[in-house]
Amino acid sequence: MLEFRYDTQLLIEGHDLDEDAINDYISSHFKGDCLLAVGDDELIKIHFHTNEPWDVLKYCASLGEIYDIVVEDMERQSKGLKG
Repeated sequence: MLEFRYDTQLLIEGHDLDEDAINDYISSHFKGDCLLAVGDDELIKIHFHTNEPWDVLKYCASLGEIYDIVVEDMERQSKGLKG
């Protein structure tokens, strides 16, 4: 069993986005691993493994428009199931 089940990926489009601040906020407020928050002040790509992807999505939506959202169940994938 995986410690963090959901591979959560999305794009945030907005203004004055700060990838370091977003990285720090996610790291300190949500349990997970493999965090990537990269981009510029108008577009950030998020990749994060967590058990609560809905909380990450809610936070990211507060920063701007979110799209290209993918939440994959890695536990199901490890069993050979669609996830």
